[in-house]
Amino acid sequence: MLKQSMLAELNTIQTYFNNSSECLTEHDSNFKPQQEMMTVAQHVQHAAETIHWFLNGAFSESFDFDFDNQNEKLSRVTSLQAARSSLIDAINRLRNEIETKSEEEWQVPIRDKHIMTGIPRFVIMSGISDHTAHHRGALTVYSRLLGKTPKMPY
Repeated sequence: MLKQSMLAELNTIQTYFNNSSECLTEHDSNFKPQQEMMTVAQHVQHAAETIHWFLNGAFSESFDFDFDNQNEKLSRVTSLQAARSSLIDAINRLRNEIETKSEEEWQVPIRDKHIMTGIPRFVIMSGISDHTAHHRGALTVYSRLLGKTPKMPY
């Protein structure tokens, strides 16, 4: 039952993220409202990378807090199409992990000493859902600033 719930949540995450961003095109990849903000492509790539971040952290000794390195890599992202491929890959990896790991493995407490300490691994789904919601919200604002209308619901 746990894995079914996780897969249902993942499907919702993917549907809403796609709804929020499908009106954006490769031409919009490098749009950002202010210089210090992420571009369209960077928002999508960051959502993808964060799925990997949650998975890697939940199944290892700790989460990777080298945000400078992560931000440096993100600064080089310029293609929405490539970022969308990365997001699909991350979602597929998460789906595969959900399907292949046992419910018992998902209930093992997270070992990291900084965040999510001692809570079951499956709780990363809440973090992933919240994080992607934040970025799909930003993408809907970007879409509207570009004169586009995102598909509802998002």
